[in-house]
Amino acid sequence: MNSSDITVIKLQGESGGESERLKEVLLAALDGLKVHFIHSADEMGYFTDKTAQHGTKRLLFAVCLGKTGINPEYYRVLRFLRENPESLDGWTGGVVMDGDSDLYTKSVARELTFTANCCGCTFVGRPLVEGTKTLSNFTIVAGNMETDLKSAYKKSVEILVREIMEFERPLSDRPNLLVLHASSHQTSNTFALWNAVRERLDGFDITEIGLRNGTLSDCSGCPYKMCLHFGEKGSCFYGGIIAEDVYPAVKKADALMMLCPNYNDALSANLTAFINRLTALFRTTRFYDKALFGIVVSGYSGSDIVAEQLIAALNMNKTFYLPGNFAMLETANNAGSAMKLPGIEERIEQFAENITKTLKKEAAE
Repeated sequence: MNSSDITVIKLQGESGGESERLKEVLLAALDGLKVHFIHSADEMGYFTDKTAQHGTKRLLFAVCLGKTGINPEYYRVLRFLRENPESLDGWTGGVVMDGDSDLYTKSVARELTFTANCCGCTFVGRPLVEGTKTLSNFTIVAGNMETDLKSAYKKSVEILVREIMEFERPLSDRPNLLVLHASSHQTSNTFALWNAVRERLDGFDITEIGLRNGTLSDCSGCPYKMCLHFGEKGSCFYGGIIAEDVYPAVKKADALMMLCPNYNDALSANLTAFINRLTALFRTTRFYDKALFGIVVSGYSGSDIVAEQLIAALNMNKTFYLPGNFAMLETANNAGSAMKLPGIEERIEQFAENITKTLKKEAAE
């Protein structure tokens, strides 16, 4: 099989229906590139075939969702990925979702990104472009580009493809890792796992900041110009620990580690407040060169839901890039039970090794 510049998993809608709009934007975005197209789950063996020449290992998912948000071939591809958890190791990708509804594009993309990431796929910062029915999601982008909605859609896909093709993982001799949590050290399974991971990270500068109750206020949605004004100064109208400690630490960090116990299938309130408050800094600073990691512990189930929230908020929205296998996901209820799970030492070792290989120059060579 010939090598390619980029592989595109292009999944048409029900009955083979193809979005002419998606066809048009892909034609423009892929112009000049050597493309290998995959149109069905039956062709996904390309990713597990050791003899296939994969070229640059750059990948774009392009999925037609139609009116219902349901694409049967997409679910067949999803099944293949979950049955082959190492199939995308070393790949770097992004996602285009095109729908005939103003719903479903983000939720399907979040699910797909999480699943592909669990197969080893790295995703660039802001890896999703959504083409909703009305394209109203491009209103601000089109204004900034001084163009119409459809042209903004097309240009956004072109930018995404360029980001995928040009992405190179930043490496450091001594990586700086920022760890954010809102946990009790004494009883938290999540923090216990992090401590075990930390012991295996050699040659890192690690900053831990606790966001416990009483230390921060949530974002109150200041007017854009006010938010921009404070963001330009590296601050926020509400100040406090976010402006004084977290903003400088985020700017300095090579990667962000989020410690996330699963509370009611959602991120804890304080971690959500951090993400919301990060907007002021984001007005003036992008995070494309910073990696996102997470440790998620659920008492019963649902770690994937919380991991997808991290992806949506910090990778798709706030532009942190997503290394392959970005999150450690465990299920543990009683205090101290996480460190007694079968095989936990091996998984901790693997996660620490993944962080090291992602960020450290010596380990990546």
